[in-house]
Amino acid sequence: MKKALLFISTVVLTMSFMTNNKQKENTLSEKEKKEGWVLLFDGTSMNGWRTYKNKESQGWDVRNGELYCKDEGVTKRADLITNSMYENYELLIDWKISPKKNSGIIYMVTEENGASYESGPEYQLIDDIGYPAKLQDKQLSGANYDMNAPSAKTVKPAGEYNHTKIIINKGHVEHWLNGTKVVDYQLWSPEWEQTKANSKWKDVKTYGMSKSGHIALQDHGGGVAFKNIKLKPL
Repeated sequence: MKKALLFISTVVLTMSFMTNNKQKENTLSEKEKKEGWVLLFDGTSMNGWRTYKNKESQGWDVRNGELYCKDEGVTKRADLITNSMYENYELLIDWKISPKKNSGIIYMVTEENGASYESGPEYQLIDDIGYPAKLQDKQLSGANYDMNAPSAKTVKPAGEYNHTKIIINKGHVEHWLNGTKVVDYQLWSPEWEQTKANSKWKDVKTYGMSKSGHIALQDHGGGVAFKNIKLKPL
C-alpha cells in the first residue's frame, strides 16, 4: 500500500512539475530572450501587424490567444503583414487550417505588386487531404508553393496545430514542418532560376528578388489560425 501511495505521489509531482514548467503560449522564455528572439504576436492584439498595402479588411481577429482569419461573413479581405522587414532570420510559428481551406506564410514580401505572393515565396498551408481540388505535390503543406514539393508528408489533419520553422540565411532557405526539414533551396542559383522558369512565377520579375521583406499571413478565404510567432535575426 505504501509503495502504491509513493508511486502515485511521484506521478502527481512529476505531472505538476511538467505543467508548471510548460512555457506559456505567445511568450518568450528567458533563454529565448538571451538568444535574441523577438515575439511577433502577443496573443491579445495585432500590434506589429497591418494589412498588405494598408487595404481594408474584415477578416483578421484575435481570439483565445490565436491570430485568426475568419472564413464567414467577410466581404473585404487582405493579407496581414509585419510592420517590419527582415532579411536573414529563423521564424517559428504554429498554425492550424480548417477543413477544405488554403493559406500560406509568405516571406521576403514587398508592396509594389497587387498581391504579396508576387514578391515573396510562399510556405504552403492547406488541408492536404480534404481540399476539394486535386493537388500537385508542390501545392501540399510545407511546399515552397509551385516551386519545391515537400520531401516528406508530416502535416497533421485539418483542425490540429502544426509547428513550422522557416530559415532564411544569405539566400539559403529551409522549410521545416513538425520537426522535419521538407524543403531546402538556394535563392537566385541556376537551379532556382530553372525552377522559377517552369512555374507560375516565370513572368513575375519581382518574385523572390528582394533580399529583405515583410512576413505575410495569407487570407485565402480564411479558416486559418496562428500562434507562438517568434523570430530570431541571423
